[in-house]
Amino acid sequence: MRKPIDGLAATLMIVLCLAWGLQQVAIKAAVTDVSPMLQVALRSGIAALLVWCFSRLIVRERWLAGVALRSGLVVGLLFAAEFLFIAEGVRRTSASHMAVFLYTAPMFAAVGLHLRLPDERLSLLQWLGIGLAFAGIAVTFLVPAIGGGGGDASPASPDWLLGDFMGVCAGAAWGLTTVAVRVSRLSEAPAAQTLFYQLAGAFVALLPFAFATGDTHFHGTALAWASLAFQGVVISFVSYLVWFWLMRHYFAARLGVLSFMTPLFGVALGILLLHERVSIAFLAGSALVLAGLLVVNGQGWLRQVFTREARNAGTP
Repeated sequence: MRKPIDGLAATLMIVLCLAWGLQQVAIKAAVTDVSPMLQVALRSGIAALLVWCFSRLIVRERWLAGVALRSGLVVGLLFAAEFLFIAEGVRRTSASHMAVFLYTAPMFAAVGLHLRLPDERLSLLQWLGIGLAFAGIAVTFLVPAIGGGGGDASPASPDWLLGDFMGVCAGAAWGLTTVAVRVSRLSEAPAAQTLFYQLAGAFVALLPFAFATGDTHFHGTALAWASLAFQGVVISFVSYLVWFWLMRHYFAARLGVLSFMTPLFGVALGILLLHERVSIAFLAGSALVLAGLLVVNGQGWLRQVFTREARNAGTP
């Protein structure tokens, strides 16, 4: 039975969000030593092997049969698309921008589930939240573009607008992955099985793509190995398994609200570690995006909070 957020869950979520916020920063920091495409391909292969060994050899989970070549293939390709956009996008834009745009995923997931599952219909308040998030995306794109790129506060690459768009595409691919899992038999499978299909699909698709495009430069520096270890072991293996454990033991909506710390950490770490600069338009747009997604993802929790406050206010 799931329970409310306690001290353990809150602490784990802070650590997870900090690690997830550092993910794009790690890719960007090591870009001169390892190409982003090779980074995401190798980390996916490392994590897929670890997940398979943990699930099949250590905890000995029973995996659902007959889903690998259908649902497993779909989520694998969507996961590969997500990290293809991340790898290409982080070349062109800042890690802080990528951290925010990637976390538009709940918006796409909510719309996709609304169209496919009757019990996932969006309320009017949630549609308003999606509109608010979309307005935030428009602000982050249009204001700097109209203003000539936002001056010194914009990302250094001349292709920054394309990089930002790829961040949104990565968020869409992530959101559609959620939809694909929910509407297929994978919703009945162990979490490790679904995660394995995603990681294996990314490795199988992205490694040949990296070689086909010649995007395979690798210099075995300490930073390069540290980035791969962090992404492959800490992020794609440990953090995802901890997240799934939390989802099984605590209320998902409240965990989802806490997960919005991730883009905040991502922006802060990009500024602190990579000395990135962010424009006022980006900060304003990001605030709208996060506020909108908070409404979409945390409607039930927010309603409970306001109901409790109203009840307390009426108590003599």
